[in-house]
Amino acid sequence: MNRIRERIKEIKSTLPGDVTLVAVSKFHPAEAIMQAYEAGQRVFGESRATELAEKAASLPDDITWHFIGHLQTNKVRLVVPHASLIQSVDSERLLRCIDAESRRAGKVTDVLLQVHVAMEETKYGFLPDELINLLDNGILEETPGVRVRGIMGMASNVDDDARIAADFKSIRATFDRIKSMSLPQAMDFNIVSMGMSDDYRLAIDCGSNMIRIGTTIFGAREY
Repeated sequence: MNRIRERIKEIKSTLPGDVTLVAVSKFHPAEAIMQAYEAGQRVFGESRATELAEKAASLPDDITWHFIGHLQTNKVRLVVPHASLIQSVDSERLLRCIDAESRRAGKVTDVLLQVHVAMEETKYGFLPDELINLLDNGILEETPGVRVRGIMGMASNVDDDARIAADFKSIRATFDRIKSMSLPQAMDFNIVSMGMSDDYRLAIDCGSNMIRIGTTIFGAREY
């Protein structure tokens, strides 16, 4: 059994049954993805539109592709045909662009709304209150080409478990606030995507049910 298979088996053996593993395959070759695929992994995350489109065209049809990186509006048309879930909707403009492109393509695209709680200003996303206000003002009624499945977020990049846990709890609290609202498609709002290679166990403890793991599975990225 190769190392990628071993790592996937090890990670999955520690996950609660309701937690989805997204194998972050960005910058890794198709051969590495196929090793993970042969180990039973079917959900993969990419962060570049062109790379996603190329891999989706050449790899098995039953792979579920998630787009997890910052998505520029001029790349939405490349992503919508291939992504089962766009995890990184970080602005109203992007949400409306995905809606328009999805309707043009005759489909409804599942998305997560990215929440920003981390210390770093460089991270993208809505502030929690900003997101609540956007939803409260009826954005979902105006965007029938998207289905909001939940939220995604990242913790601060610090060596401090207490701070990381506080960030995860803030993301989860934002999810719970939105879940309590009377929104369209409320029954479909059920995903909290948070946690990566270094902190996914803590994220699960704080209420994550979807984790995004790359380095632990595939090793260092091949840029």
